[in-house]
Amino acid sequence: MLNFQPWDELLQQYVDQQGLINYQQMQGQSATKLTNWLEELSQINPESLDLQSQLAFWINLYNALVIEQILKSYPLESILPNFLGVPNWLAFFKFFSRPVYKINQQSYTLNNIEHDIIRQKYNDPRIHFALVCAAIGCPLLRNQAYNGDRLEIQLEEDAQRFINNPQKVFYDQGQQILYCSKIFKWYKQDFLKVSPSLRKYIQTYLSPSIVISESTTIKYLNYDWHLNQRISS
Repeated sequence: MLNFQPWDELLQQYVDQQGLINYQQMQGQSATKLTNWLEELSQINPESLDLQSQLAFWINLYNALVIEQILKSYPLESILPNFLGVPNWLAFFKFFSRPVYKINQQSYTLNNIEHDIIRQKYNDPRIHFALVCAAIGCPLLRNQAYNGDRLEIQLEEDAQRFINNPQKVFYDQGQQILYCSKIFKWYKQDFLKVSPSLRKYIQTYLSPSIVISESTTIKYLNYDWHLNQRISS
């Protein structure tokens, strides 16, 4: 039986309204609770679920596995510098490309889940506002589990929150420059599947008083790879 409640409880307990995670407090019994829930989830055949529940399954799984990997190596400042004691480029590869999970004896990496399953099968660019790779530059982590029954509402909320966050998207009307997260650069083709341009896609989530012309210059913001952590006071 599909049960997101343990994951939902962990998110509510350790993720604040800014999407930051208290990894320090999450260590110990809560980390064990996360691992136990992931083990339970591995018994589910996602293909047996309806499409919305499948997508909720994979998004929750991705975000939970990222947190589990961080907890195994915490404390650390980023998923990049010297992750597991290796150089940056290799750290990036190891974090996303090594097997971290099994379902029905099939191994999965984080890249498998994001690129081979979520992006390929579900064709919804809003997932880029829901998948969180433990960096400040990522979308804010939602402090509730995704659920098939509410997924459409949740993904719309995520898109609104991301695009109306000036740290992710900022339109300088005077200079006619649209500053965007590099997520829009890296996954441009995903957004162009549902919109004629990045400008038009972003426009749909902005206030009607903000009008972005097709001649507007797009510049991409630096991506902050520091850990999305909340420090205990």
